[in-house]
Amino acid sequence: MPTSSTSRGEATARIFTVFRDRGFEGATLAELARATGLGKSSLYHYFPNGKDDMVLAVFDLLDQWLEENMVKPLQSPGTPAQRLRTILRALDELYDGGRNACVLGVLVVGGARERFQARLKASFKTWIGAMRDLAVEAGVARREAQHRAENVVIRIQGALILAGGLGDPEPFRRELRQVEQHLLAG
Repeated sequence: MPTSSTSRGEATARIFTVFRDRGFEGATLAELARATGLGKSSLYHYFPNGKDDMVLAVFDLLDQWLEENMVKPLQSPGTPAQRLRTILRALDELYDGGRNACVLGVLVVGGARERFQARLKASFKTWIGAMRDLAVEAGVARREAQHRAENVVIRIQGALILAGGLGDPEPFRRELRQVEQHLLAG
């Protein structure tokens, strides 16, 4: 049983950051324990199957975030453009203005991809689906909206990679400013 006052939810949030910054292979148990403030035995209490369970908990946390920040705004009042801006503000916050990598992007690389393909696919489909639905509501034909939504996610992911590689968040910021035009323009 954990001796720390760190809850499983708090531990998962901290683990999210380690996986985002180090990837699945790069995140050692020692680093995960240090980040959470839990001993290795406490980590195994919360996550009996080790790093695999930790990644699944991170996906659960991400699913909650997607629901709250991508799906829920679809049912909010306002125009598609207004709701898109709400989503983009949430993305900007999640990625700290382009200074943070995307945990999905990091988990796609390396051995974690095959292990967690179904969860990766579901998360990306949720994100793309939210963008597609806004475009459809704005009057874009469904097939075109799907292509636009996929391209927006590609552009955001690429901008995050470029921002990280350059050590400059401006490519990400610039891309967020262009999403509305790429997704909703008639």
